[in-house]
Amino acid sequence: MYRKEVLKNGLRVVISPMEHTRSVCISIFVGAGSRHENDSEAGVSHFIEHLCFKGTGRRPSAKDIAETIDGVGGLLNGGTDKEYTIYWCKVSQKHFSLALDLLVDMLRYSRFDPADIEHERKVIIEELNESMDSPQDRVNRLIDEVMWPDQPLGREIVGSRETVGALSREMLLGYFDCHYIPGDTVVSIAGDVDNDKVLSSVDEALRDWPESKSGLPLPADDGQGEPRLRVERRDTEQAHFCLAVRGLPIVHQDRYNQDVLNALLGGGMSSRLYIEIREKLGLAYDIHSYSEYYLDSGSVIIYAGVAPEYLSEAIEAVVGELSLFKKGISEEELIKAKEMIKGRLMLSMEDTRNVANWAGAQEMLLGKIQTVDEVISTINAITTGDLGRVAQQLFRTERLNAAVVGPVDDEETLHRLLRF
Repeated sequence: MYRKEVLKNGLRVVISPMEHTRSVCISIFVGAGSRHENDSEAGVSHFIEHLCFKGTGRRPSAKDIAETIDGVGGLLNGGTDKEYTIYWCKVSQKHFSLALDLLVDMLRYSRFDPADIEHERKVIIEELNESMDSPQDRVNRLIDEVMWPDQPLGREIVGSRETVGALSREMLLGYFDCHYIPGDTVVSIAGDVDNDKVLSSVDEALRDWPESKSGLPLPADDGQGEPRLRVERRDTEQAHFCLAVRGLPIVHQDRYNQDVLNALLGGGMSSRLYIEIREKLGLAYDIHSYSEYYLDSGSVIIYAGVAPEYLSEAIEAVVGELSLFKKGISEEELIKAKEMIKGRLMLSMEDTRNVANWAGAQEMLLGKIQTVDEVISTINAITTGDLGRVAQQLFRTERLNAAVVGPVDDEETLHRLLRF
């Protein structure tokens, strides 16, 4: 299903043929994320991602880059995460060479023009302002600060106004030269492609990229001995809250057990939280949960927005649902959750971008790729006993964290609710 080759300079190339499609997606993963940054560099990975779309020697402006891909009906974008940055381009199959040329041009020959840097600095600060103005966005970032205080894993990926304002061109280029290297990059391609031709094209485009060594992400400190609560008081119509526990790392053998737990907890309209908090109690319009995975840590996070006068009731109800997981899960629930996860996974694999990202992210973080069939086999083998064991491990009082954004006065009451 996948073909992997390593070029002489250490660049990894993963090819996923999809003969039934008419498109091809190229996703380039670079080992540069917020976990690689020290305090003074906070936000530099994200800043560089923005600048790679601003102009190159052959395409001097953002308009030139955009018109290159718009002119063939393609899609182009990027994103910065905590452990990598991704650049991707999706086009019809006949425009593969153009897409590859554009992405290579952006990653190897971006200008980092001083005027562009100052322009984009203002844009990023507005991005920060927009996030701060959204209490839902803010609380989902604040919960990471609560779980991983005073360390890169808990820090805002975009950085802060202070750090973004202080990043110089020399700092940006120094970080770029250190982390944008072939040995810490994966090129993942999915679609209607010929393996040999694609590999030859990538080799020709990137064989002269000089080999180098990069730094490792800063490790997570998962130590916690009691529940934590952080409140940001705001005059809003709702109180937005996240409850979370630190979860399993991506390499853990039980990570798919955590996925199934999350699906049962708040992964859909038939999940326990949705049925109890929205349908039965009528406390929230939006309540859901999600899992995050990192190399050496992870999380299970629950979000909801409620009327301020119902905040304590909602938190107590959510904690109660978490406690019930430790008492057992029925076979019927387990089957439902398995089928939901497998079905959504298989549906997502019909899209070339999803396939390219599936293979590329695994290769970037794990150095190996599980096929969809292998993951499905692992999920099929999960038992109710497995879920109970993992629930007992995760849902403990000393691991519980909460963040609230809204008109909150009584923090003491909220803190007392954070126990099983």
